Amino acid sequence: MPASDKQQARQRLDKWLWFARVVKTREAAASLVESGHVRLNGQKTLKPGHGVKPGNVLTIVLNSRVRVLRVAGLAERRGPAEAARLLYREPGHLSGMSAPDEETPQNLVQAQPEIARKRSE
Repeated sequence: MPASDKQQARQRLDKWLWFARVVKTREAAASLVESGHVRLNGQKTLKPGHGVKPGNVLTIVLNSRVRVLRVAGLAERRGPAEAARLLYREPGHLSGMSAPDEETPQNLVQAQPEIARKRSE
């Protein structure tokens, strides 16, 4: 497999958060991950260099708000907001733009029982 294919298969978590415009700077993305405010597929990760790939689910606590994002794609660089929105899907988002095959928040809770147990305790 060529090196370019390997690079497209995964991307650093901090770079992806920055490219997707979840945060304003890559440093802020790294800080967010290191402070424990990001979960990858239900597992807390403290490493900004952890690889993400399409299909992964990120749970992000930012400014007292929880966002659940499904990684839809990777980017080569940070582009305009319109391009950044193509990098993720928000399952159950009420904008009317969600695809019918996306999971609902209830399905995500079932897929991440560890989070649901911690919330109920």
